[in-house]
Amino acid sequence: MSVHRSTTSVRDVAALAGVSVGTVSNVLNSPQLVSEATRQRVQDAIVKLGWVRNESARQLGAGLSRSIGLVVMDIANPFFTDLTAGVENYVYERGYTVQLGNSAQDPQRETTHLELFEQQRVRGLLFAPIAEVGDRLFGIRGRGMPVVVVDRAGDDLNFCSVSVNDVEGGRLAVAHLAALGHRNIAFVGGPSNLRQVRDRKLGAELARTSAAGQIELLVISTPLLDVASGLAAAGEIAALADVERPTGVFAANDLLAMGLLQGCVTYGLRVPEDVAIIGYDDITFAGAAAVPLSSIRQPRHNLGHQAAELLFEEIRAADEGRDHEHQQIRFTPELVVRRSTSGRAGSARG
Repeated sequence: MSVHRSTTSVRDVAALAGVSVGTVSNVLNSPQLVSEATRQRVQDAIVKLGWVRNESARQLGAGLSRSIGLVVMDIANPFFTDLTAGVENYVYERGYTVQLGNSAQDPQRETTHLELFEQQRVRGLLFAPIAEVGDRLFGIRGRGMPVVVVDRAGDDLNFCSVSVNDVEGGRLAVAHLAALGHRNIAFVGGPSNLRQVRDRKLGAELARTSAAGQIELLVISTPLLDVASGLAAAGEIAALADVERPTGVFAANDLLAMGLLQGCVTYGLRVPEDVAIIGYDDITFAGAAAVPLSSIRQPRHNLGHQAAELLFEEIRAADEGRDHEHQQIRFTPELVVRRSTSGRAGSARG
């Protein structure tokens, strides 16, 4: 007679195997305590009955979870897709899973994800915030959940963080355009409440002031860091008179840069002859664009891996009752030059 798995319990497994409930528990959780013959009888009973234990209930009862919460700003951005893969690979190797929350650059959605992860009692939290961290994370950690801030420099030394030096990245981008002879350069990015955007813009300003010769920096703010916003920015640039139009553009991320490239084609501007474009992140699609895009490379996968490693170290410290020293790890970005910035400025304008 078959037994439907929804009505089968651990007691049924124990009865069929002729052992106690405690022995079944040992087979599942501490098999080294049980003889091979007994383990086999229990496993045979589990298969015959089609029983699946309620792992989430077991973990909740023990006060421990095998899941990590990850909140990112925009999973549609391949940067965060790659970062998530770095997290997932590290977590999977340790027998955990990742629960993903996508804030989509919406503060209310971000808050909802954080609240849900607390309610679900995930073992730890990796958080790529939209705005400043504030008191929220102090409350979460104060209630016993380890937290690591991702893709954001840790101003508060009371948290571990993993980030990239975005000021240096912005400087590299505009210094590259300046070295090619561009003197009228645009920075395209937004919204301004994003720390990454502000830091990349600051780096652009630093490159402008330190460059040989005068450089004009036109700032075009965007509502989001996506392709549609880049396309709209291209329309603004194309509408400028020839003498006012920037010959070089630094986009705050590659999605914006791809939108700019698409817009330039639409409005009859050649890349790089009329407008040179450099993006940020060096996502896979950057090198595969119709005009391969120059970009500032971030170690996307390694960011996720390193963040997960810091989180597990904090979890182990808490489990072992020892002090944990918070670390703020910052990677250095790299300039990747492709055809979208090849040639010298003004070559098509005579």
